[in-house]
Amino acid sequence: MAAATATIVTTGATAGGPPNPQGQRTTGGQPKPREPQPRIGQSQQIASSVLDRDFKFTLTALRSQADPLLATVRLRVFTFQGGAWKESDRATVGAVDSFFWFPLTGRHAVCEFSTAGTEPAPVAVSRLNTPSVGCSPTENFRIEDGRIVTAGEPPAATARQDPPTPTTSTSGPPPPSGTGGTSDTSV
Repeated sequence: MAAATATIVTTGATAGGPPNPQGQRTTGGQPKPREPQPRIGQSQQIASSVLDRDFKFTLTALRSQADPLLATVRLRVFTFQGGAWKESDRATVGAVDSFFWFPLTGRHAVCEFSTAGTEPAPVAVSRLNTPSVGCSPTENFRIEDGRIVTAGEPPAATARQDPPTPTTSTSGPPPPSGTGGTSDTSV
């Protein structure tokens, strides 16, 4: 009977059985205290930049509520109004929960955080994925009137709202030269 009990205890321990009743892990007979549990909604500022009294930028790591090992990065922009910094916009950098919490909040977490005080103000951000993988691709933004615009979007002042011009296509070979058609003479 004692052999059966030993087998059950060994199987439970190697297969991830129930925890120690005192809630402690033992190593060499000494109890090991529990590690602190991650806080849901935890955030940590990982970088900031202040450009005179024009703009203030912050990068913040936001711990995932679904998986405490993952995090999201938020870019916040502040403008100086009435003697105080007031948030004017915020945006997620990269995909939600696409970074690991510990590398993102550790040393050397920000590979690039470039800002400038021009209008529109360019912002470039690259974060550490993991020490072995390296840095994320640089994501570019610009700040127009205190608002974050993704670098690929047209500027607000020159954005066109005109509907696209309909195009017609014909099948078959292009018209022969000299008949009013266009030709491309690339070399």
